[in-house]
Amino acid sequence: MPEYPDITVYLEALERRILGRSLNTATVNSPFLLRTAVPPLAEFFDREVTALERIGKRIAIGFRGELWMVFHLMIAGRLHWKVAGAKPPGKSALISLVFDNGLLYLTEAGTKKRASLHLVSGEENLRALDPGGINVLATTVSEFSERLCAANHTLKRALTDPRIFSGIGNAYSDEILHRAGLSPIAMTQKLSDEEIGRLHAAVTAMLELWTDRLRAHYGDDFPEKVTAFRDDMAAHGRYGQPCPVCGTPIQRIRYATNEINYCPTCQTGGRVLADRGLSRLLKKDWPRSVDELEKLKPR
Repeated sequence: MPEYPDITVYLEALERRILGRSLNTATVNSPFLLRTAVPPLAEFFDREVTALERIGKRIAIGFRGELWMVFHLMIAGRLHWKVAGAKPPGKSALISLVFDNGLLYLTEAGTKKRASLHLVSGEENLRALDPGGINVLATTVSEFSERLCAANHTLKRALTDPRIFSGIGNAYSDEILHRAGLSPIAMTQKLSDEEIGRLHAAVTAMLELWTDRLRAHYGDDFPEKVTAFRDDMAAHGRYGQPCPVCGTPIQRIRYATNEINYCPTCQTGGRVLADRGLSRLLKKDWPRSVDELEKLKPR
């Protein structure tokens, strides 16, 4: 799922292309995408784009007259851009927005259609779509600590809860926790002031670092092949590969369709955390430490 850095570069690319441009027409090919009927889509035609905003992990496109299109890409939704005159995408696009200088469209991989589009009118209805998480880049350590420790959750859950923090998901939370040297299952209300300060610094550093990296990667091009798995990540998606800091193989905890990636040496004091599937299967044979994990390797 696109997170803060990805959404930021999407918005910057859209600003260069559609800000001040009028929407000529639009075609919806998926009835599951549109989640609202008021105002109708036709109300947006012949109106110019006046604003672009990030609402959590949503992309909001504002049109003259306080009309808003709010896209949530979810896990597999991706935006694309074609210049005017290029071949249209056809029915692979869930929606196509036609401007005089090009075409913006949305695709979604897989069969589970989770991406959504809300059409809303007015600032109040726009803000109603905001889950309420704070932007860590705009907070002090004290403000961050207050929000983090308001309830007792694991760090992984707290960082990825859109009601607590804005724009952080599965991928960048792994990178943040690796940078901070903290366990994903550490409880928020048991953290020391030093650990909270370290976490705040890690959130700020990683979101800024990855936003800058993505800007440099895409340049003036429209962001394509947006992915949560990148070769230069430290932990996320790197199960079994060496930690770039200490060389210990990155471990994982799998749950539902996601997994947590972490370094046991850097983050958990050498402890290998229980994986819901394998640890239940192996029981007493499940390795509890890096040393026990090493003994399982073939010689």
